[in-house]
Amino acid sequence: MRQITDIEIKKRLAFENPWWDDGVVEPRFRDWPRRAYFDGFMDLVQEKAVNRAVILMGPRRVGKTVMIQQGVQKLLDDGVAAKNIVSIAVDTPVFTGISLENLLGTFMEMHGHGRRAELYVFFDEIQYHPDWERHLKSLVDSYPDIRFVASGSAAAALKMKSRESGAGRFTDFILPPLTFKEFIRFRGLEKKLFPKPNGCLIDKLNDAFIDYLNFGGFPEAVIEEAVRGRMDRYVADDIIDKVLLRDIPSLYGIRDPQELKRFFSVLAYNTGQEVSLDELSQSSQVAKNTLKKYLDYLEAAFLICRVYRVDANARRFKRQTHFKVYLTNPCLRAALFGAVGPEDEAMGWLAETAMVAQYVHNKGFQDLYYARWKTGRTVREVDLVFLQANTQKACWAEEIKWSDRAYENPMEELAGPLEFVDKSKPILGIVVTTRTKSGAQTINGGQV
Repeated sequence: MRQITDIEIKKRLAFENPWWDDGVVEPRFRDWPRRAYFDGFMDLVQEKAVNRAVILMGPRRVGKTVMIQQGVQKLLDDGVAAKNIVSIAVDTPVFTGISLENLLGTFMEMHGHGRRAELYVFFDEIQYHPDWERHLKSLVDSYPDIRFVASGSAAAALKMKSRESGAGRFTDFILPPLTFKEFIRFRGLEKKLFPKPNGCLIDKLNDAFIDYLNFGGFPEAVIEEAVRGRMDRYVADDIIDKVLLRDIPSLYGIRDPQELKRFFSVLAYNTGQEVSLDELSQSSQVAKNTLKKYLDYLEAAFLICRVYRVDANARRFKRQTHFKVYLTNPCLRAALFGAVGPEDEAMGWLAETAMVAQYVHNKGFQDLYYARWKTGRTVREVDLVFLQANTQKACWAEEIKWSDRAYENPMEELAGPLEFVDKSKPILGIVVTTRTKSGAQTINGGQV
């Protein structure tokens, strides 16, 4: 049987790295808007004082490959020689069965690079290479003058293997779905929505927010109208099914992937609502231990996040039996169950989900909670509570509303948040979102 030749490998490398000839990356990558996380990513890529590989991870279709290509262009613009940069798509059939070290060696041979050459090496879709973490760690140790970057879409696998095998040699960088601010910029809406420095057209801003909930988490859907027209197929087939039916089952040995998919659908439909393992187990007829594993797997894949509960005094519970589950990308729900409009019943939950999605990539996300307690027989709640990391006292709170009732009748609509402020006394007070109205009000001696 014929084997792939060195000539074919070199031809493919040259094809994937057009800047070796003309000094620029392809326009389809170069001309896309940059993610807000680009500068932070490049700071790690260009950091030479620490000998670590950068592991770029995140959900499928959030722009990891585009960011790598734009990173290559940034290096070129900064004066790095074109032939000192290589990007290798590990899932390319020509590279099947070839070790990372041999791919690196072929690149170095092509351009006459010595062992101490200062190079930039990008491995895209690295999860398709067996034992990638062990081989990449070896390369980092063997070539301290080369900056290595790896990315991949099997987020759960990358996260687990990076932490297990790359301790001290890998730095993880998480690229989340688009934030609402990025969505506005990607669609070129800044001047239309904010014609004046201190004001916005609130109705148009709300229209843009609805669009964000329906398709705004994925850069490709934001930019390409054709993708928006088939969001159900785009998300269900290319994102959800690949993660739930292939990536996660192959990594964790799940015997019934369809059960996992059904469970995720339940969570997606009920995003933003409080649940418990007991309730989930009873409704799904799946053992609690299995559900706990499913939650861990889905969180590792960046599909969901969990937020835990505090009481009216912002104190955490010793046993966290109840928690909220949020989609990390609110438009996943629209792709599964249909687009939403401004008057849909689900808007309240989705507005809350979208707000949490703006924080999920933040380092302080582990200090985010919600408050829920009983006053007599009445259940009170505050949507989001931020605790100080060092003192674990309430820093500030946020109540998310998709109506103006809280602005017009705060004493009735904000009974829970006002009681929470009175008992826990958050340092920075409380913020309440409304649909169209804004302003500061003094209630019970405090400002809202």
